[in-house]
Amino acid sequence: MTTIDLTPLYRNTVGFDRLATMLDRAFSSEQGSSSYPPYDIEAIDNDRYVIALAVAGFGRDELDVQIEKGVLTVKGQKPETEEKHNFLYQGIAARSFERKFNLADHVKITHASLKDGLLRIDLKHEIPEAMKPKRIEINTDDNTLEHQSESGQAA
Repeated sequence: MTTIDLTPLYRNTVGFDRLATMLDRAFSSEQGSSSYPPYDIEAIDNDRYVIALAVAGFGRDELDVQIEKGVLTVKGQKPETEEKHNFLYQGIAARSFERKFNLADHVKITHASLKDGLLRIDLKHEIPEAMKPKRIEINTDDNTLEHQSESGQAA
């Protein structure tokens, strides 16, 4: 088991403590996490992503998708039943699970669907207008600066 020391990151940066904490959490949780259910993360374009989880055997009412404080949590809970099966081989897992994904700031869930045993979660990175780059006009006649957004409106 390999450990990564992030102390230099804490020591040489200012304001990136959330990133370092997230990396610490990701490395520590990855060591103890199971690989169930398997999943894919796909980049559709620069600001759209899809997470697809293989949840064969789970119905929509047995799945829960939540986002809180930048963490997407997907839970699957099978109800307890008295019904007994006489499997000769059981390869389809029916156990409960919880899978967490750390999302970047301003990543929103746009859609979630369940089809053919795949839970698909569509995500979009939406930067607020106030955080988008602004062009600064430099006036030579009166030495004042005027801020303009990319759309050309003065701020």
